[in-house]
Amino acid sequence: MSDPINYKHLKYFHTVAHEGSIAKASEVLHVTPQTISGQLSKLEDRIGSSLFEREGRGLRLSEMGNLVLRYADDIFDLGRELNDVIRGAPLIGPSEFIVSAASALAKTIVYKILEPALHINHEIKLTCHEGPVDSILAELAVHKIDMVLSDTPLAPNLSVKGYNHFLGQCSLTFFAASNTARKYRKNFPASLTNAPILLPTAQYSIRQQFDHWLDEEGIFPIIKGEFDDSALMKSFGQAGVGIFFMPSIISDEVCRNFNVRPIGEIDALQQKFYAISTERKVKHPAVTAIYEQAKNSLFQ
Repeated sequence: MSDPINYKHLKYFHTVAHEGSIAKASEVLHVTPQTISGQLSKLEDRIGSSLFEREGRGLRLSEMGNLVLRYADDIFDLGRELNDVIRGAPLIGPSEFIVSAASALAKTIVYKILEPALHINHEIKLTCHEGPVDSILAELAVHKIDMVLSDTPLAPNLSVKGYNHFLGQCSLTFFAASNTARKYRKNFPASLTNAPILLPTAQYSIRQQFDHWLDEEGIFPIIKGEFDDSALMKSFGQAGVGIFFMPSIISDEVCRNFNVRPIGEIDALQQKFYAISTERKVKHPAVTAIYEQAKNSLFQ
């Protein structure tokens, strides 16, 4: 088994990374620059990779350095918190619950899924990010976030250590601006052939499912746009550019917020929702509240 990381070496690295140079870190730590350089070299030997790269007269974190710094920040933050607890200082303020949602998910449904976390007994501060699935899963892998919301489960061939918690599924409803909706409502869904349509990009599971359904049904719409962001797609739909679909459980909100009208619902298309976390068994109180509410009422 490899030797554990020397936390003194890690502390020197952490200080250099935040101060921006060995000279400044030397002043903060009250040790010579030569000592810091020597300890950094030992840490790099232990890790097997350079932590800094030269940039002019300064230092820039390498890719490995950025990864190590994220862990070091967590380690020393926890150390300070532990020190406060040992000395009798109360833990002040809510604990942070950090979630990243796939950007193609409708913001309204993200809110509906996360809302139960705001009502648990333990006070939390919710921080919510969004982005492409691959990027937010990478953040989960380095413990920058507590949970990922996606319509795509974590694939077993990915190097990310995480677990899929299936929340539920629902059918899709198609929407458009009033004039467009009236035009394509008759003979739906066959009317989608040659209809202008707006779609999420191919990285999302529901897009792949929709493409397969089109092939099976022999329906050939005209793709007017592909979007990573669901709100942007709805804004284009509101402007009359094309038809778009959303989960049926938020139909009322979509019509009200974007001034569009429903065209029809397709039960054969079911969008699935997953909470992905690093816990095999859900233990985090916020994740537990989200999971139970989704299973028991939201997707019923």
